[in-house]
Amino acid sequence: MNSRRTRLGSAVAVILTVLVLVPSAVLFGRVWQETSRQTAQTDLEKKGVEYLTALTPLISALAEAQSSAVQGVTAPPDSLTAAVAKAAAADAKLGDDLKTRERWTDLNSKIAKLAKATGGPLAVLQSHIEVSDLALELYGAIRRNSQLNRDPASDMNNLQQAVAIDMPTTVVRVSRMGDWANIAQTATGNTRATITVQFGEEALAVQDSVTALTEDLQAAVDDTTSPTLSGALVTTLDSFRRGVESMTRGANQGGTPNVATMSTAQTALQTALNALANVTLKEMAKLLEDRSDSLAYRRTEAVVMGLLAIALVLAALIWPVLGRRRGSQPTGRPIGEGTRDIPAATIPAPGGYGGQYEVAPAYGDIDPTRRERSGALR
Repeated sequence: MNSRRTRLGSAVAVILTVLVLVPSAVLFGRVWQETSRQTAQTDLEKKGVEYLTALTPLISALAEAQSSAVQGVTAPPDSLTAAVAKAAAADAKLGDDLKTRERWTDLNSKIAKLAKATGGPLAVLQSHIEVSDLALELYGAIRRNSQLNRDPASDMNNLQQAVAIDMPTTVVRVSRMGDWANIAQTATGNTRATITVQFGEEALAVQDSVTALTEDLQAAVDDTTSPTLSGALVTTLDSFRRGVESMTRGANQGGTPNVATMSTAQTALQTALNALANVTLKEMAKLLEDRSDSLAYRRTEAVVMGLLAIALVLAALIWPVLGRRRGSQPTGRPIGEGTRDIPAATIPAPGGYGGQYEVAPAYGDIDPTRRERSGALR
């Protein structure tokens, strides 16, 4: 009967162990898989932010080179050479992970040919427009392949929209608007009319880009976990808006553009946009780093809880076994007790008559006639 109870108890213990471990293992696996997926996505987004940071000087340098080329300067500015080197280093490091190697190679080759562009200012501008369009496409590829456009956080989603679409587009549109105004001064006839139309379209595109950028940044500030995002964006965003206002006044849409005012405003606007992009990218990198730390903590917590569950189950299995082993061991006599009973001693009855007397056992003195012999001696 005891054996049956023991076997039944062991079977119940095994069943309970399975019922505890299986759900725990499933839960642990799901938590580990989800945190691993989020960690991989976060690491990829970090690479995207790093690449976008390298592209920020390039888009501004391309705008500067475009304006110089339209004015007849054939040599590329030093800023373009430095920006190309920085972007090339970023692609060499991150291009395979972000699948941008082919796009960057094509863009880099087109940039190298800009200095050889021939024809009048209009042809030169068209060559630069082609290159800047390729640069914007590279921005989009980085945004998609790094999964920044799929970030679940509202602030990160708005920030990536601002830094990967609104800002570079604004830089390109502002530069083109100024250059169209420059070319229109010397153009005549139908060419001037076509350029004027193009200038008006670029001016409207600038306004749309500025509006989209402002809305995305405001949405990011309204719903963010970063305590520094709002303060960091205030100053740079104000400088950017002042640059846009100066650019709009110089454009004088519907009248004659003031090229000098536009040129000054364009330089200030590009500086403000670069500062705004740097602030935004730093905030994005900080948010992603905080997310990585949180995910690492969750993974560590899952491992600790899994090990604790296993330890508790093992303890529950081992403890009854140890209890049964202790219960099966024989208990010894207390120290000082004999190992067996001493029988009572018997002596013959006095006078030779038959019969015997039973005498209590004498512990330590088993001779019952000792007292009589002592009396005889006396």
